[in-house]
Amino acid sequence: MATHVLAEDFPDLSDVALDRLTRELAHRAQDYDRNPRFPRENFDILAREGLIGLTVDRRLGGGGAGFVDALRVLGAVAKGEPSTALILFMTYAFHAAPEKGRRWDRAIYERLAREAVAGNGLVGTFRVEPELGTPVRGGLPATTARKTDNGWSLSGEKIYSTGSSGLDWFAVWAKTDETPLRLGLFLVRPDSAGIEIVPEWDHLGMRATVSHKVVFTDTPVPAALAVDLRPPEDWAPRPGDDTSAFQWNALAIATIYDGVARAARDWLAGYLNARKPANLGAALATLPRVQEKFGEIEGLLLTNRVLIETAARAADAGLPVTASEVNLIKHLANANAIRAVELGLELTGNPGISRANPLERHYRDVLCSRIHSPQADTVLVAAGRAGLGQ
Repeated sequence: MATHVLAEDFPDLSDVALDRLTRELAHRAQDYDRNPRFPRENFDILAREGLIGLTVDRRLGGGGAGFVDALRVLGAVAKGEPSTALILFMTYAFHAAPEKGRRWDRAIYERLAREAVAGNGLVGTFRVEPELGTPVRGGLPATTARKTDNGWSLSGEKIYSTGSSGLDWFAVWAKTDETPLRLGLFLVRPDSAGIEIVPEWDHLGMRATVSHKVVFTDTPVPAALAVDLRPPEDWAPRPGDDTSAFQWNALAIATIYDGVARAARDWLAGYLNARKPANLGAALATLPRVQEKFGEIEGLLLTNRVLIETAARAADAGLPVTASEVNLIKHLANANAIRAVELGLELTGNPGISRANPLERHYRDVLCSRIHSPQADTVLVAAGRAGLGQ
């Protein structure tokens, strides 16, 4: 894989540096899984390495990274500890989005950007609600902002709020109480009044994402922090719209779970070479059947790398990459990642599902790839319609 190093070699994005980062983050992966909490120690490491503000514009002191470099970092982080990568991805995509420069108050955006460059400024967009589900499938949020003399008062509930207890900013998707109403983002500091984090995230995997419920009750939001309000119809995608948000979501999710599968693959290689059953008198890795299955894993991961890297390079070059195409890449890469880990379980038997070995954790984590929007039915129907010319 080619090495891409940013100006002045800081942050260091060499393969050696990223491999070292993976190993350092992997030290705490089991602990975060067994004792779920926000991975603060990992973000201290990322801040030390100058990686939080990687996608912030160079003019604001950031790395100015595009898809290729940012995805290489996310892949290395995910291979070490994937919950950290999922939280980091939200900040990367946030600063890579072009509308921040066009629609936001410049001073507000620059404040967040400079915080990220300084190693803070983690931001997460909270969109999913108990009744609505994900807005990707349509509908208005119940979370409502009421106009006040000093700005807005925000009330509502958000679920699956990735990074909840460790973020520096919440970007909350809500509607206004105006007539006609507007829809958009309200920036909220986590220490604002009227916020309760309900610790209900207790999932199969990705446990350190701390994706808890966040409840807002008359939470004050200064007028300047209602950063992007539009009529609902203005949020509907139109032909010719910028598709970078779709690209970031799809390619980052694909990269993160591919990273999980690569961690599983590396552990499996070590296990198969070390395990020497008495009746065989040689390592399992010497068996043609094992080599064949491992070759299948290698093929799945090679396919992922080619798909993700090709799309990333095209996006960085400004070539057309449609939402349908990148969502198909996400769907295929996630399916390949799951299958790659499943093959590992087939080769290991009981040791593969023992909590003493990391393969069991990798399998639980990689299965979580299925829940990210847009989900398989939406992706495949869209691709089918596009292919049929509908």
